[in-house]
Amino acid sequence: MNMNQGDTQLIVAECMTQGLLRNQAAYVLATAKWETAHTMEPVRETLAASDASVIARLDRAWEKGQLKWVSRPYWRGGFFGRGYVQLTHEANYRKAGSKLSVDLVGNPSLALDPVIAAQILVVGSRDGWFTGKKLSDYITLKQSNYRGARRIINGTDQASAIAELAREYEAELKLMGYGNEPVPPVVNERRDGTEPRENPIHSTTMQATLLAFLATIGQVMDGAKNAVDQVTDSFGVSAEIALLVITVGALGWVFRERLKKWTGGVR
Repeated sequence: MNMNQGDTQLIVAECMTQGLLRNQAAYVLATAKWETAHTMEPVRETLAASDASVIARLDRAWEKGQLKWVSRPYWRGGFFGRGYVQLTHEANYRKAGSKLSVDLVGNPSLALDPVIAAQILVVGSRDGWFTGKKLSDYITLKQSNYRGARRIINGTDQASAIAELAREYEAELKLMGYGNEPVPPVVNERRDGTEPRENPIHSTTMQATLLAFLATIGQVMDGAKNAVDQVTDSFGVSAEIALLVITVGALGWVFRERLKKWTGGVR
């Protein structure tokens, strides 16, 4: 799928402006692809090069009985299909013109202007201008009913083919990043205002605390060794006995208050 064909990027930009979801934008692009005979440019009905040629072609088809679904020759007033979505009938030109503040009834050819045509396609599909059905009836965050969405434009005509185009466009839009949420920023919750680190060990505060702890342990071990050596030398006992005496003495000092109460008969 060529995302630079014709006015594809113009339509994508309008979808973004109007807040369409990625799958909704995909279906809008698929509609334009089909309705413009894969050109992605605003066209007249029957792909004629002029208004007069459109009317002549439709008149011939009407006279031959080839437009059985048409009740009256709507094209003779100049309100035949135009644009990316083939806006047709005076009532639809009037509605779209009123919504966009453009005189499409006085000058129907404005529907061929790419900017106006993109607005008609996108806003009209989003809000249900054409058949009363709108994008959110079929395509939401929870579903992508591309086949059913054809009712936004024209019943079920070519629904499967357009649905397949929509799936292809959705894949391309995803690659472009349309509708992808940005990665949320890291929230700084440290009280000292510094940036959080991926690993706590990288913290200079953590490193300093660890070094101080190890130094304290080293000092305690050195003190214990000296005490054992002194007891061993003074009383001529083994290092094991000396360590036991020191341990008992240390426990006695820690629990001295409790021992005082116990010896005093307090339980």
